[in-house]
Amino acid sequence: MTLKSRPQIGSPIPDREYWLEQLLAISKPVLAALAERRLKERMPIEIAETDGANEAERAAASAALLADRAKYTHLEALGRLLSGMAPWLENRRLSGAEEEMRSRYAVLAREAIDAGTDPASPDYMNFSDGFQPIVDAAFLAQAILRAPEELGERLEKRVKSNVIAALKQTRTRKPVFSNWLLFAATIEAALFKLGESDWDPMRIDYALKQHEQWYLGDGTYGDGPEFHWDYYNSFVIQPMLVDVLAAVGDQYGEWDAMRPAVTDRARRYAAVLERLIAPDGTYPPIGRSLAYRFGAFQSLAQSALLDALPVGVSAPQVRCALTAVIRRTMDMSGNFSPEGWLTIGLCGHQPDIGERYISTGSLYLCSEVFLPLGLPGEHPFWSGVEEAWTSKKAWSGQAFGIDTALKQV
Repeated sequence: MTLKSRPQIGSPIPDREYWLEQLLAISKPVLAALAERRLKERMPIEIAETDGANEAERAAASAALLADRAKYTHLEALGRLLSGMAPWLENRRLSGAEEEMRSRYAVLAREAIDAGTDPASPDYMNFSDGFQPIVDAAFLAQAILRAPEELGERLEKRVKSNVIAALKQTRTRKPVFSNWLLFAATIEAALFKLGESDWDPMRIDYALKQHEQWYLGDGTYGDGPEFHWDYYNSFVIQPMLVDVLAAVGDQYGEWDAMRPAVTDRARRYAAVLERLIAPDGTYPPIGRSLAYRFGAFQSLAQSALLDALPVGVSAPQVRCALTAVIRRTMDMSGNFSPEGWLTIGLCGHQPDIGERYISTGSLYLCSEVFLPLGLPGEHPFWSGVEEAWTSKKAWSGQAFGIDTALKQV
């Protein structure tokens, strides 16, 4: 399998090969630069547009914002990219060209982790200055939870020690009273999986129980005490709740008792996400962080990976729906810089949708849509015949299922 140019809509290229090509197009610049310990040298840092009364004020504001985001953007790129890639890197049920490629990229991923956590590396990343590091250390931790062998056990002893030390640095950061509580929990769950005896159950317990208080019904959590119309239930909340409980749920009976409800809520939320995908692969551009692109569908992708899709939603229809989203996005010019780095935008280059916390590294959260690559090719997700997704059925006059709210659990 080789990395081809992006195909056009209607191309006969198989869905799995297309998905893999998009993932590798996104990941190659980041991992190749880190393997050479040259990410900070090579990766541009695009930031949101800044305001000011005149050109001088705008230039000063832009310089200040750039200096701020430069402290965080490299860890953002590493953690977010590997979080989405991890199930594919861990997939040992492959063969032939794809297995050769997976094995090669797993080595690159471990080299990238080494480069980012080695204090002697020019690409050593910030795990302790400011509050942002707790966010992206958590995505790196989530990658370890999703690939415990390739990104955990197979790390050299020196590298694993550096990773543990880096993750522990975030303990000095106080999470925001929001979905950020799950970042602290995910980091502690990864420390547990890495064999650390001093992992902190309190950080996990607080995040789990507080999110239980923030559950609003029908498969949706508040992002803190309030509900926001955005995709943070998919960017962070549902996936991290599921992954943390999968990693440490059996350590305490009360955590284990949470799993059925958390699973049911994630399944219901996946049903909602699937219905948000329009017949042409578009979806509502609502809420903040739209520059994460199709990372908005992480929770649906995770439900497919875990064989936990809603009743009446088949794996093949989810594959077709997500493929439509990926194609609708990637077929637009401008998603990449001439050198292959992601640009700010939802579909193409749209710098005006970037919030002040968005920079180049942030954008690699889009990789979360590729979680089903962790399934083997013979799985129904990949091998099942093409099937229309819910909105495509609905808007073409076909029969489709009635939507039903989740009973309070």
